[in-house]
Amino acid sequence: MKEKWINALTLAFTVALLPPIWAVLSPYIGVTVGAVALICAGLFACLGNDIKKAIPVTAGFLLGDAWAVIALTIMVHSTLNPNLTLYLTLFVMGGLAVIFGTIGEKVIFVPAWLAGWAIGLTIMGPMDIATVGFMPLQIAAAMVAGVWYVGVIGDLFQKILVKILKK
Repeated sequence: MKEKWINALTLAFTVALLPPIWAVLSPYIGVTVGAVALICAGLFACLGNDIKKAIPVTAGFLLGDAWAVIALTIMVHSTLNPNLTLYLTLFVMGGLAVIFGTIGEKVIFVPAWLAGWAIGLTIMGPMDIATVGFMPLQIAAAMVAGVWYVGVIGDLFQKILVKILKK
């Protein structure tokens, strides 16, 4: 029971300390979508914050971000019915993401690709494609921060706290 509470309280402290630092600092580096880091950190946490999975997860998120830009560009320039365009774009690109991700499964985590794509579409979808600008880079920065700063560094920080408190 004592170990359970040490883990819970050190995790609570880590979550209370590190993500808010990102939330405060991210706008100063031009990232207006800092909360994306929490979404990505959450998915990474579901994988046990396994540092061996950090690169494939990061690659998946970044591919999803790029995939969102490609999908939005296709949908804007299509002359087909908007609903048909949406369906066909999601159908083809969703299938291709799974196929490409499976081919590159050692370096790409497909669920992160799909989640990254959804994040990108959610943020950039309502925007005029001409005004997207650096938004994909902001999203990418938040994704990387979620996996590496909140996920990897947060996990290492918590493990250090646990080690100190168990002495």
